Amino acid sequence: MSSENSANLIGRIKEKLIESKENWAREGRLLTGKEADPRQERLPPGQRRVENWPVLDLGIQPDISAQTFRLDIDGAVANPLSLSYEHLMALPQHESVSDIHCVTQWSRYDNHWQGVAARTLLDLVRPRSDARHVIFHSYDGYTTNIRLDQFAEPEVLLAHSWEGRPLERAHGGPLRVVVPRLYFWKSAKWIRRIELTSVDRPGFWEVRGYHNNADPWREERYG
Repeated sequence: MSSENSANLIGRIKEKLIESKENWAREGRLLTGKEADPRQERLPPGQRRVENWPVLDLGIQPDISAQTFRLDIDGAVANPLSLSYEHLMALPQHESVSDIHCVTQWSRYDNHWQGVAARTLLDLVRPRSDARHVIFHSYDGYTTNIRLDQFAEPEVLLAHSWEGRPLERAHGGPLRVVVPRLYFWKSAKWIRRIELTSVDRPGFWEVRGYHNNADPWREERYG
């Protein structure tokens, strides 16, 4: 298959995947209409526990080497940063254990992450007083948004390793965001830029019918 035909095939697959997920939002698929208290219920409404880690993407997995990797943190900050992979690894390292809750109805417990805590990065860039929101930009063009206070939670990190091994490309390596309290589409893979802003800007799935906040225990699947 020629490279042009391969690109066309990938494009058609991506379009079908997006259309399918947009239909889910319109139909309210998987919704149970229930809420739960995360202090009492570990598994959010409508979720099922899995032991594996399913790979979900839009048919494109950017291949970023440690040599070419770059992470920019900018926008409404006093001290913008542009970090190489070497610089990232030289920062204080953080370990955490958290669960994954995917909007496609599966949850995986007790994931061991290693990386740099979001709070470490925020301390370095010093958000301005008008900063309220965070926009994640990925190497594949994907974007998603969360509030600054959500990003500043102690369990949020930029993960380069999972279960003691470097994060695989299929799961967002060399670096991905991990925001455990929200559905996992908010935890952007292949992260390239973290932009702090004064105004919210819904991302790829948010403008396609998915909830802007994405709390699994409130079952905020769709907007």
